[in-house]
Amino acid sequence: MLSKKQARAFFLGGTLVTFLAFIGLTIYSFSDPQDQTNHAAITEQVVRGKDLWESNNCMGCHTILGEGGYYAPELTKVLDRRGPGYVKAVLMSPIPWEPNGRKMVAYGFSEEEAADLIAFFDWIDDIDLNGFDRVVSPLSKDDK
Repeated sequence: MLSKKQARAFFLGGTLVTFLAFIGLTIYSFSDPQDQTNHAAITEQVVRGKDLWESNNCMGCHTILGEGGYYAPELTKVLDRRGPGYVKAVLMSPIPWEPNGRKMVAYGFSEEEAADLIAFFDWIDDIDLNGFDRVVSPLSKDDK
């Protein structure tokens, strides 16, 4: 059995070791070699694409990086799966697009807007996902 003095020393020593481990791991996780955000590759075109993504409420139907709606396909690695030409054609389509019975609004984006969204998707594609290279929403049967 520990005396009161030994128990206090054990508690304070354990607390100090745990605190130092926490601080060390925090510093390590914020170090440059551990950065997985791809923030250095953000361009004006990527920012415009992100603005289009948000202003058109794409996340209301689509999922990106695991966040968003499950009505439409996951778009995290859409350029790897479909290619930029396919994505551009869908974005610029003047008529509603209906894959597998799910209807996508015909936004009729301009050439520049489509390029901005593709740049945003390309930036997302380059984020390190720790080996989870293929994230698919439960309803994305057309992405197989």
